[in-house]
Amino acid sequence: MAQLYFYYSAMNAGKSTTLLQSAHNYQERGMQALLYTPSIDHRAGGPKIHSRIGISAEATAFDRGYDFFAAVQGQLRAGPVHCLLIDEAQFLTPQQVLQLTLVCDHLSIPVLCYGIRTDFRGEPFEGSKYLLAWADNIIEIKTICRSGKKATMNARLDDHGNRITEGAQIDIGHHYEALSRKEFGLDQVSPVNQQAPSQP
Repeated sequence: MAQLYFYYSAMNAGKSTTLLQSAHNYQERGMQALLYTPSIDHRAGGPKIHSRIGISAEATAFDRGYDFFAAVQGQLRAGPVHCLLIDEAQFLTPQQVLQLTLVCDHLSIPVLCYGIRTDFRGEPFEGSKYLLAWADNIIEIKTICRSGKKATMNARLDDHGNRITEGAQIDIGHHYEALSRKEFGLDQVSPVNQQAPSQP
């Protein structure tokens, strides 16, 4: 039975590299994997998935109105589809995550999504929230904070390396630093109002 996978991590943990390796594995076996990337991300110069280590692959761009189930049905008329690989999956809408469950359950095609869980204030992304709720498999890709602890949060930085704690949730082009929750200072930036306990 085909399953929905959500591979998540903090920024710069190698999600795109892992996705591209999976795509290569399918291609090497003569199988068709469909690659997707959000249309709002133009950093690679077009609909392309690019890894920091220098590898990339062409992909189909999706926006908030894209219908994955209908698109895959159309692809199946031209030939078999063996897998869907979706980069920056945090930008999926709830409806699109549901469409991906239907690709698994009704078209018997596995779907592998790669993304981050939370934004620069520790707030969950819409797509990630539903992937965490509905995916059959949830897998963490681990990376390390400057403190040496596991990084789970994403701090946004300006061009000078200064921390930014205000702004739109989606703002492509900023730099990010992966931090542990303690280094991130969640209580200081989260819109959830909770004062840190005073030190004894």
